[in-house]
Amino acid sequence: MTQSDGWGQIVGAYEHPARLAPDKTVAQLHAEAADGALADAGLTRAEVDGFFCSGDAPGGVLSMANYLNLKLRYFESTDVGGSSMVAQVAQAAAAISMGWCNVALITQGGRPKSEGITTGTTKIVKDGSAPDNEWELPYRVANISNYALVAARHFYEFGTTSEQLAWVKVAASHHAQHNPHAVLRNVVTVDEVLASPLISDPLHRLDCCVITDGGGAVVLARPEIAASLSRPAVRLRGAGLALKHQEAGYIDLTYSGAAQSGRFAFAAAGVTPADIRYASLYDSFTITVIVQLEDLGFCEKGQGGRFVSDGNLIANVGRLAVNTDGGGLCNNHPANRGGMTRMVEAVRQLRGEANPQVQVPGCDLALVHGTGGHLATRHASATLVLEREG
Repeated sequence: MTQSDGWGQIVGAYEHPARLAPDKTVAQLHAEAADGALADAGLTRAEVDGFFCSGDAPGGVLSMANYLNLKLRYFESTDVGGSSMVAQVAQAAAAISMGWCNVALITQGGRPKSEGITTGTTKIVKDGSAPDNEWELPYRVANISNYALVAARHFYEFGTTSEQLAWVKVAASHHAQHNPHAVLRNVVTVDEVLASPLISDPLHRLDCCVITDGGGAVVLARPEIAASLSRPAVRLRGAGLALKHQEAGYIDLTYSGAAQSGRFAFAAAGVTPADIRYASLYDSFTITVIVQLEDLGFCEKGQGGRFVSDGNLIANVGRLAVNTDGGGLCNNHPANRGGMTRMVEAVRQLRGEANPQVQVPGCDLALVHGTGGHLATRHASATLVLEREG
């Protein structure tokens, strides 16, 4: 998907500050996130004529459009888990280019923390309604065991180690210390990650993302509208989407859908991984980051563990700044879907509005990648290359 001059530009972004919100409904979190992003853009709900939400939106697009009192020309409700909002940025930009809407709003919200959901250890297959679930239901698979399979295979194939996984968490903690809203703000060491309880071999507790309430939103607008606003705009330079599933029994745990979506996005943008100044990568678990770095081309397959070691993901220290807000590992993972917060931090970096301690100097090109679903079985990948406008 290649960017054209008429595509929508990101003009507003907002991350809800709540990490625990027992006093709010999910609809309220969507609405507050929407108003925050619109205020950031200098727009109002009355100017929104395109709306995008996903499976975390109560009642879907019909109920949420009614709740927000939006007068719409276009709407969409793709649900591919944590990659949904990343995919929807590409879809919204394309819808604007087609003339289907002028201002597009994408929202996310959820309360898994308040509702007592433990994503990592809760069964991810609860009934046999989906055609593949009946084959998995007897094994009571949990999310973390799914990702632990990927980690164990990576260890076996490439010699990756638990110490190398830990460096992903260490980098996230170095960034989170500068984020007043982050759930985990204490800097941790490799030894502390390894000393945390083993949940599903080889993944420890600190290899897992946080569980939070909250949400976020982004706003896209036609280029001429973006030019009339006072906030810096961010344009979509290229995008790629991909699905990876079990291919009728041929299962390879060593790669993800990012290998395809990343290739599409870089080709569309006309750039390479070496051109990227900042990367927002889905970090449900530490292994997720390592696999994505390889598949997106930041290092060779099997070299992800070495790539992340010794602080190489820490802003202004290592080779590539990744998740400078602390990511899902330390900051926020609202609705158990991390794509929106990855988008918001990338916008901050491109605007030069990230925390000064982690701001990448001269950040003009960023990558956002979301993974939705389960890495070992079936998932969607969405990759965006974003560029500071002007």
